[in-house]
Amino acid sequence: MTTPGEAGAAAAPASVTVLAGPTAVGKGTVSARIRERFPEIWLSVSATTRAPRPGEVDGVHYHFVSEEVFTELVETDRMLEWAVVHGRHRYGTPRGPVEETVAAGRPVLLEIDLSGARQVRRTLPGARFVFLAPPDWDTLVDRLVGRGTEDAEERERRLTTARSELAAEPEFDVTIVNDRVERATEELAALIGVGV
Repeated sequence: MTTPGEAGAAAAPASVTVLAGPTAVGKGTVSARIRERFPEIWLSVSATTRAPRPGEVDGVHYHFVSEEVFTELVETDRMLEWAVVHGRHRYGTPRGPVEETVAAGRPVLLEIDLSGARQVRRTLPGARFVFLAPPDWDTLVDRLVGRGTEDAEERERRLTTARSELAAEPEFDVTIVNDRVERATEELAALIGVGV
């Protein structure tokens, strides 16, 4: 179900598509499915200062870096965007690989947080901005709790952040409701301009 900006959905594909949404909405799951099903879409790999979760692979899910390395990337303008997320860890998109992929004519997908999306809007105004939304609040809470990767304090911190993230939906060109991963994945691929 595509909402605000459906007219924009019919426009020519943007070279960069930014996918953002609240914590636990399934951005990582939808992005992983894009990677599996639509390899012609290049998925940017973010850098982060947090530790890997079980099953995450360095260089595939994230580039896991120290605070010192992250600071150097920021100070040398090698980050397209970056932010402190949930008040704890830094995340960011390395600039070089994105610019190289766009120059090669391949569609790029950035899966980032709200603050990062706002930065990219300033630096790449021609990008398409897609908000991934949960079907409802209770589903979002269930997904976060069911993930089992955060303790109670971290879950509360993330749910507080999620409320403000949900309020930012009108800033985006298109909203995709992640009620079913396969449907949301196909809708995102079609927006990017890849046949389903």
